Amino acid sequence: MIESIVITVVVLFAALLIYAATRPDTFRVERSISIKVLPEKIFPLINDFHQWEPWSPWEKVDPAIKRSYSGAVSGEGAIYEWNGNKEIGRGRMEIIESSPRSKVLIQIDFIKPFEAHNTIEFTLVTHGDATMVTQAMYGHCPYISKLIGIFFSMDKMVGKKYEEGLANLKAISE
Repeated sequence: MIESIVITVVVLFAALLIYAATRPDTFRVERSISIKVLPEKIFPLINDFHQWEPWSPWEKVDPAIKRSYSGAVSGEGAIYEWNGNKEIGRGRMEIIESSPRSKVLIQIDFIKPFEAHNTIEFTLVTHGDATMVTQAMYGHCPYISKLIGIFFSMDKMVGKKYEEGLANLKAISE
């Protein structure tokens, strides 16, 4: 009886590991919102890390977060580093591409609680008197992330924060 249980558990565990290996090697989380202002009003809030505190939901997770800024003041070459509690961790962002009023591309490097290197992309597209703002994060999905992804949805966790941040951006822009 115990032998059958052990064999069943081992087979199920092996099946879980095999299933994780079949999951995609990349991921993408994306959310959008329409904001009733032109991109000229929104773009500076994204293109300058100093302007993120009022709208980024991660800034509120740890009130004692330590921030540092270096490189360019805004746009390409601007760098933001943070060190916070276990929920926010430690990491670094650098704007690697900045196209006025239309796109900001950011290299994000998480150091703690886990190491990961991804890309964040903001795009702004004018539709009449409004701007469609899209925030996406994408990158490589290592095996451990594939395994964790079976139990926790990155799209739901990160996507919820993106929705909150975009809503904040809308509230301060309109």
